[in-house]
Amino acid sequence: MPGPVDKDLLDNAYATRELRGLAFDWVPVGIVVTEARVIREVNHRFCSMFGYAREELLDRLFVFLYPSDEEFQNILHRGDKDLGEGNLYWDERVMRRRDGELFWCRVRGQTFTPEEPLARAVWTFADLSEIRRYQPLSRREREVYSLLGEGKTSKEIARELDLSYRTVEVHRARLLKKFGVSNTAALFQSLGDIGGEHVVPSAG
Repeated sequence: MPGPVDKDLLDNAYATRELRGLAFDWVPVGIVVTEARVIREVNHRFCSMFGYAREELLDRLFVFLYPSDEEFQNILHRGDKDLGEGNLYWDERVMRRRDGELFWCRVRGQTFTPEEPLARAVWTFADLSEIRRYQPLSRREREVYSLLGEGKTSKEIARELDLSYRTVEVHRARLLKKFGVSNTAALFQSLGDIGGEHVVPSAG
């Protein structure tokens, strides 16, 4: 895990005005440069976020930082259209630290090669742990949550998902219990918009 920046290195960077490298290493967001989804360079914050030394990350396919191979394949080409059009891409997804902990993070990407978006690109990772606690949700729980977010009642959700009213209420109660809240409004505040277009659904 990286410690504070070396004072001599800091002083020299300011004295010589060679601040780009310093900014890359110490900006308070994780940065990773990739080539065909292989990690080519990372900064200190990225290493700290995932719990690896820089040397353990370089020249490895990104898949080991995802909860599963399935999750990695699910996200692999999600941003191709935006990146291929020269736009920035962003989403919120679940990633895995070295110790196995799963956590939500916000990912933004920019390609250097729009004609082949994943050939060479740079990505930033922001840890959302403090504002969105990870909890595994079943696919049905995710569906019920998303429909609650649209303002639908349990009866309306039951009709839409072809479930009984009681079954929907059971899923709703489980969601409240998982997040330790007493009502739907508090649930939304705790979990956020997991049904939004920029949120990558997990394979649970």
